[in-house]
Amino acid sequence: MSAPRYRMRPTREIERCLQFTPPDLRDLVLELRSLIVAVAPAATEVIHRKGFTYYDEDRGGPVSAGICQIRLLPDHIRLAFVHGAFLPDPHRLLEGNQKAMRYVRLYSYGQAPWDALKALITASAGFDPYSLNQS
Repeated sequence: MSAPRYRMRPTREIERCLQFTPPDLRDLVLELRSLIVAVAPAATEVIHRKGFTYYDEDRGGPVSAGICQIRLLPDHIRLAFVHGAFLPDPHRLLEGNQKAMRYVRLYSYGQAPWDALKALITASAGFDPYSLNQS
């Protein structure tokens, strides 16, 4: 059995991306990254100008195997799910009206519903969009 591959970016790169982010929002991002690694240790992390994208490279790309995205906004963090419309959401956290994309707005570390977020990330990491094509 081989050890999981870690495809997360080095901490110094993340810190550089977050250098102008308010401390409470920065803490949210760092904790979300920890949750993602705990749930999907082989996740691939991509840094872009709006934030970070996570997907399972062994299953496909950022859309077909997307786990989630962390979007940096001026006053909050948006945890987005490419296939969010198909995820169980018993706490009714997901919002948005795009075809499949849904997101959760997070304003502070202390108010984040961590258990519910972990459940969403777990469901997303295990979701197979190709299962929707079955009749």
